[in-house]
Formats: sequence, C-alpha cells, structure tokens
Amino acid sequence: MCELNGKDLRFRLVYPVDEDGLLLREFLHSKGISKRTLTATKYGGGSIEVNGIERTVRHPLCAGDVVVVVFPPEQPSAGLYPEDGKLTIIYEDEVLMMVDKPPGQSTIPSRDHPVGTVANSVAGKFAREKLPATVHIVTRLDRDTSGLICIAKNRHIHHLLSEQMIASGFYRQYLAFVEGQLASNQFIIEEPIGRKDGSIMERIVRKDGQYARTDVEVLGQFKKEGHYFTKIALVLHTGRTHQIRVHMQWAGHPVVGDDLYGSTHQLMGRQALHCAKISFTHPLTGEKLEFKSDVSQDMQALTYNEINRIE
Repeated sequence: MCELNGKDLRFRLVYPVDEDGLLLREFLHSKGISKRTLTATKYGGGSIEVNGIERTVRHPLCAGDVVVVVFPPEQPSAGLYPEDGKLTIIYEDEVLMMVDKPPGQSTIPSRDHPVGTVANSVAGKFAREKLPATVHIVTRLDRDTSGLICIAKNRHIHHLLSEQMIASGFYRQYLAFVEGQLASNQFIIEEPIGRKDGSIMERIVRKDGQYARTDVEVLGQFKKEGHYFTKIALVLHTGRTHQIRVHMQWAGHPVVGDDLYGSTHQLMGRQALHCAKISFTHPLTGEKLEFKSDVSQDMQALTYNEINRIE
C-alpha cells in the first residue's frame, strides 16, 4: 500500500503484518525490499517504522503490527534539465507511468540530444508536482523507435519491475517491417549479442555476447515498386541494446529504414519499429496490467492502398 503523509511527499509503503515470529529484516525481504534499499533508506533520509516507532531491522514482529517504510527523497540526475514538454501519458498512478513515445524523440539525454527527451519532460512534470523523485526508465526505446515506455517513480519500484523483467514476467510485443520475404511464418532467434569491435553504438551477434531471445511471427508480405518487405510481430524475452535490429539483420532481414543495420531509407526515413504492447503485474497491487499503442502514421502508410499485399 502506498500513502502520502500530509506535506511529506516522500514515497512510503505501508505493510500490515499477519503472522508472528518474523524479524523486520526478513519481513521486508519478503516484500521485495533489497538489502541495498534498506541501507539507502537508513542512511539517506528515510525511516522504517513499526506501529509509528522507528525500529532496526532486527526488531521482531507480531501479527497485527503495521510496518511503514519511508523512502529517502531522490535527487534529479545531474544534467537532466526539467522541461515543460509534451507527454502522451496513457496510464499513471502513484508509482508508475506508461508513455506513448513518437518516433524521433530520445528516451534519455545524450551528448547529441541533451534536451527534448522523454526523461526531460518527465523530470519537468515531477518538478511541477513537487515530487522528490528522479526519472527511472524501465523500458527504453531507441530515438527512432516509437511506442510504449514504462517509467517508475521510485528507485524501489524500478527495482521490482526490473526483477519482474528478468523473471520473464514482462511481456513486450513490437511490430516491424523488415526487408524481403521470410521463409517461415514463426521462428525463434536465440543468438548472443555484444558490442561490435571498434564501435561505441553498433552491436552484432557474437559468441561471447549476452544471451538474447526474440520470437518472430509473420503478419503479412508486401511489395512496393518492386521492393519486397514483411510485416512481423516480435516478442522480446531479453532486453539487449538494439536486440530486434541486430537479430533481424543476423536473420538476413534488417528492419526497413534501419541504415545502421543493413537497410536503406528507400521506404522509410527511420527504422520501421514500434513497441505496440506491454503487459506486466503491478509491483504493489498484483493487478495484471496491459497497454497497447497503435503504430505511427509513417508505418501505417506502408500498408496503404498503393501497396500490393502478397497473399
């Protein structure tokens, strides 16, 4: 349970205790609060209380006790300038947000794009609402990829969602157009991904890379001006940098418009990639959440009437 206490806007969680015999440390661990979070709370301006009295983690609990964890205020990241930018928020509660990002906008600042990002706009929103929080991006998208982004409002919530993602409890479906015609209607790509030697940005499939899995399903085959391409749905089981783009290049069918990974701008001026669906379990309530996003107009244009679909 999440509560605000008057003018104290620090994030807090309230837990009723329903059994005897647990130490406070064990109880909090069962709620997903890590040792690192407990240390940061103790020394960073937060508190852990039992029945309104601050206690150490060695305190024994009884059924009927009420535990309150007050998390320390967070400082905005250095170099993240709050902006009054436009955000398409499709869901928001006390602990997380879902944003629908347009193509051409970065998720977080970089040397080339220090402002105008989703994170800048979220930081501005937090500042206007006087929330003592920084921006925690749970699912990041490349600048030219459109669609859904999940954002946590607290470091602990970010931790819980990241753990859920590692445990494959996070469902992420993307839609894309890729070059050529695929031989199979459904297949799985399980190939490790690592940084390309000599490049800061580019990734490749390499034996010493990190495990990565992408499920692929063909949705339709198309042709425009003699150019064959395929609409596909992809499900991510891991979250490696440029995972879809690298896996589809490795498969011989780079994402349309992705000139970094083997395509051209003949059909589109950016990679035709969109995060269309995300579902996960709410980290506090246990409720199953599902969000969807329609593809942007430039991707929709690839299936307009002037294109001949191949049945």
